[in-house]
Amino acid sequence: MTAAVLTADTCIAPFARVTGCDLQVPLVQGGTCTYANFDYAASAPALEAVTERIAELLPYYASVHRGAGYASRISTSSYEQARESVARFVCAADDQVVVFTRNTTDSLNLLAGAVPGDVVVLDVEHHANLLPWKNARVVEAADTVAETVRRLVAELCSKPAALLAVTGASNVTGEVLPIAELADVAHACGARILVDGAQLVPHRRIDLTALGVDYLAFSGHKLYAPFGAGALVGRRDWLDVAEPHLAGGGAVREVRLGHTEWACAPARHEAGTPNVLGVAALAAACDALAGFDADAVAEHEEALCRRLLGGLRDLDGVEILRLWSDTPDSVGIVTFTVAGFEPGEVASYLSAEHGIGVRDGRFCAHPLLARVGLPGGAVRASLGLGSSSADVDRLLDALRGLVDAGPGWTYAKTDGLWGPSPETRPGLVESTAGAAQCS
Repeated sequence: MTAAVLTADTCIAPFARVTGCDLQVPLVQGGTCTYANFDYAASAPALEAVTERIAELLPYYASVHRGAGYASRISTSSYEQARESVARFVCAADDQVVVFTRNTTDSLNLLAGAVPGDVVVLDVEHHANLLPWKNARVVEAADTVAETVRRLVAELCSKPAALLAVTGASNVTGEVLPIAELADVAHACGARILVDGAQLVPHRRIDLTALGVDYLAFSGHKLYAPFGAGALVGRRDWLDVAEPHLAGGGAVREVRLGHTEWACAPARHEAGTPNVLGVAALAAACDALAGFDADAVAEHEEALCRRLLGGLRDLDGVEILRLWSDTPDSVGIVTFTVAGFEPGEVASYLSAEHGIGVRDGRFCAHPLLARVGLPGGAVRASLGLGSSSADVDRLLDALRGLVDAGPGWTYAKTDGLWGPSPETRPGLVESTAGAAQCS
């Protein structure tokens, strides 16, 4: 990347090619356009290197472990090499193990069954890092990062806790907490630290050893590997003695009637036939991202964020959501509201009339949205490696049209879900199930 990226009016190309970058979508008023994806924080499209890896492995797809067939051996080798790729990507320490899961939520629920004590957590977490903990002590975040850290310190010092569980980057605002500082605080108070890296890992290079992080959870589908695999990386002692996450084949050393000898981690928590292709996709994404220049990736994202934030601030009635006034860093997630329009109405308008995909709602962070006075939710635009300045300009132009003249189509809410009325796009109906789902 060059210094030209830093100027406000330059053309910023996608950093990497993603699958579906040329997708054509229908518009409600007729015709089609190239899809503009601002929903990376929900699920990122696959890097082309990832889809190529899956295509390469598909002919050898077979169950892993204990199979003598050539295809099984190839799949087993790919599966175990993937563990090495993930560990290398996050700079795991020697005493940390990689357990493959379905996603971040699965990883956090797994760890929740292994924690031998209380868990301290903030009230602004994604539900995945708020609901699983059995002995949670919830701390109310302050208006600044500095005061929020002070409150966490006070809670950790008030009585013993086993774990501090924090998000690396907010899935609502993109704001990043000072992970290394929190790790030092947790360790000084006799606790370990878990980082929910679902939104941080796709945007920032993570070094668990340097940061002092004990456990990290993240998802492949947010890391340009949308094939249903995730990982929990962390210290093995708790994981070696915890009850297996699932009881079944592959998690055992020996089974007798009335007695089971469980394996150590990671096998202890990977019962059943694993998602070989999903794990291979996750590893391929880790390898691809590791090959990118981290500073260039950050420069690309920062330039696009500046362009988006600057344009949103120029629009009347648009308010950008922030948690803290002193945030040291943010990733490419911008959440906002448009005066006079419900979030779902804005999102439906952008999709139906402009072929732009954003996310609306409460983003599985209901307490956070409630505390900032937005119980009805907001609109989230998230950026990634496939984003460009042309995408950002399309979004801003579409929002400007909405603010200045209103939508060009009629929209209605049915069963809690906004949509165009009538809906003319092929394959869609006016009432769609699943309005309560969130990301």
